[in-house]
Amino acid sequence: MVVQRRGRRRGVVAAVVSGLVVGLLTTGCSEMGAAADERGSVDEATAVAVVHRAADVLARSGSSRARTSMETATGGTRLTIRGRGAFDYAERIGRLVVVLPQDAAGGEEHQPVTELLAPGALYMKDRGAGVPADKWVRVDTTALADGNLVTGGATDPLSAAELLRGARDVTYVGEEKAPEDGVTVRHYRGTAHIGRAADAATPHARGALAAAAKGFSEDAVPFDVYLDEQGRVRKVRHRFTFPNSGGQRPTEVVSTTVLYDFGTGVNVELPPERDIYAGKIAVPQG
Repeated sequence: MVVQRRGRRRGVVAAVVSGLVVGLLTTGCSEMGAAADERGSVDEATAVAVVHRAADVLARSGSSRARTSMETATGGTRLTIRGRGAFDYAERIGRLVVVLPQDAAGGEEHQPVTELLAPGALYMKDRGAGVPADKWVRVDTTALADGNLVTGGATDPLSAAELLRGARDVTYVGEEKAPEDGVTVRHYRGTAHIGRAADAATPHARGALAAAAKGFSEDAVPFDVYLDEQGRVRKVRHRFTFPNSGGQRPTEVVSTTVLYDFGTGVNVELPPERDIYAGKIAVPQG
């Protein structure tokens, strides 16, 4: 299957685990701008409504490039996984190349992992851990305890935006300039509730979020999101917390997704069945 999108207006591991590292409507935009310009702040009800609409706006945005980072901290250890790629929001499909930190997989270096993200599925190549170099690993994201919000080492843009449907206690922080292209963005901060997001999600995202709602020990996820004047997500940061056994401090995972270059051409080909690895996956022993 090959998905291609081009054009000016059309515009891509529970804590990080197992071998990796453990619209705004036009009226809404106008009202939002007036509220921010005249008062320098936005009331909570308006802020909540704006953030809730972010997933719908993104779905209509065609495509964009994406940059991701996922930072995990436990005890005195802090590791960061970084990714770059592109997504087609109309087809709900994307590609990321994820780079692991040095020694994260138990060796001095680890080859970048190529990931394809599609509704209900995560495909990984160069996954290591006993998988042949020419094969892909396919994971059913609805069967993952975290719904793939962190398992792949990145939170894909659509899942990150869908999670905002469960936003509560949202405050408007102010205007800033996006460092990627200097676009003015509006910064909102709040808490997203995974269960509420699952209930409000579109069908393609509901299964994975429902799994995450059951798998996370804490339903509330603090976030910061930056929206442009069209209501598109330019940057979103979620802070996930996972409990540890034995009285150890919880593990914190901070996932950041940055979107830019809307309208970029996206070419993603999902691997044929013959290229999917069907054997057992070895898990490194710590």
